[in-house]
Amino acid sequence: MSTLKGLVSLVLLIAVTLFWAVPLFALTLLKLVTPTRVLRRCVLRGLNHVALNWIGTNLWWMRRWLKPELTVHLPAGLSPQQWWLVISNHRSWTDIFMLQMALHRRIPMPRFFLKRELIWVPIVGLAWWALEFPFMRRYKRDQLEKNPDLAQVDREATERMCQRAREMPIAIYNFVEGTRFTPAKRDAQQSPFRHLLRPKAGGTAQVISLMGERLSGILDVTLRYASPNPTFWGFLCGREGPIHLHARRLDVPSWMLQGDYHQDPHYKERFHSWLNGLWYEKDGALDSPV
Repeated sequence: MSTLKGLVSLVLLIAVTLFWAVPLFALTLLKLVTPTRVLRRCVLRGLNHVALNWIGTNLWWMRRWLKPELTVHLPAGLSPQQWWLVISNHRSWTDIFMLQMALHRRIPMPRFFLKRELIWVPIVGLAWWALEFPFMRRYKRDQLEKNPDLAQVDREATERMCQRAREMPIAIYNFVEGTRFTPAKRDAQQSPFRHLLRPKAGGTAQVISLMGERLSGILDVTLRYASPNPTFWGFLCGREGPIHLHARRLDVPSWMLQGDYHQDPHYKERFHSWLNGLWYEKDGALDSPV
């Protein structure tokens, strides 16, 4: 029965995607031929409207068909008219929908850091490109050692997003571990955490540096699943079990606005210590049962 539910969920997901793909494609074509950034910004507002309704439609049927056991704790004072940086641990593709169930229309249209390969996902990849999501190449350590200039590619993608983000409120989401957690990945990188991978500080530091005082704050999100191995297919089948989402609001420390992560080793060390401190707290919170 759960497999049938998963298949129906998959059909609903595809149907909603195809429905909203029509206005998405139309606005994307319009954006391609729009001559100025001012006019493209107007088209981007239309794309944001389509994307928010696309997300909202998916959340509507998921709440009624899948009925996820999601418990949400959010701080007060959230607004879609402010700029936010959202950082979270990462367990499965389900995370994205849980974040949206908690934050949809409470904060602005989301922008995720995405792996470059995801641009080729049918329809969705085009949507992410048109909405100006930053695509990251995620070079391996040995590649960067051979050619350090490769790191600049991802930095430039982040910089483009942040410069455009100044034009209208957005929420930048960053799964700072860079990939989904598994015990095998944790052991391979010798992570000091039980439930988390090592956090990557570069993208977060660059967003804070470029967005500066425009950020209203940082939302530090911790996702806990009752299932030890959550999967998106399990979620679509309605057998994921209880999920707990806790978000806390952090002010951007003043010292973060006064340094250069890539040029100042003392600033870099301090930023790593700050982020690792958050991850130790998150790891402790994940020890508690859902």
